[in-house]
Amino acid sequence: MLKDLYKYQNEAGTDEAGRGCLAGPVTAAAIILPEGFANDILNDSKQLSEIKRDGLRPILEKEAVCFSVCHVFQDEIDKINILNASFLAMHRALDAMEKAPSFILVDGNRFKPYPTIAHECIIKGDGKYMSIAAASILAKTYRDEYMAKIHEEFPMYNWKKNKGYPTKEHREAIREFGLTKYHRKSFRQLPEQLTLDI
Repeated sequence: MLKDLYKYQNEAGTDEAGRGCLAGPVTAAAIILPEGFANDILNDSKQLSEIKRDGLRPILEKEAVCFSVCHVFQDEIDKINILNASFLAMHRALDAMEKAPSFILVDGNRFKPYPTIAHECIIKGDGKYMSIAAASILAKTYRDEYMAKIHEEFPMYNWKKNKGYPTKEHREAIREFGLTKYHRKSFRQLPEQLTLDI
């Protein structure tokens, strides 16, 4: 059962999507839900079907006090590493909010403190608190939308389906076609080949 406000009014939930992908951005969202907000479907984005996520997105956008979504793209990920890029994406999403939150709930166990606003990290928070679950939905749907768009440019990687995650199909396409401008060059794109010295 997802909980309502955790500590304060105007509390923002934040989460990211795409951290484990080989291509595309890491995407973060921040959202403040109104007091008393309720939705029976809302849950961790990973627990919901694509249809349910896509259905929730306009509801969250309409009902939110405010929200923001931010991409940090592959070139920047390669420069600062994926952990720092995830923190940066969440900070930029918070920066872009129309209203500054009074407190920040972060999914996971690590976060770079945001200036002047206290935070708390919640392990598996997207399955516990509505504001984090809502942020996870927005981050996931916006990132999926972006990956579907660049799929049209490079359909051989089937990003519309695998969203850039290291699936067998995606790795086979990398073997055959190489890397694109959207791939994260700092990631191990293919598993190391085992060889026998005979």
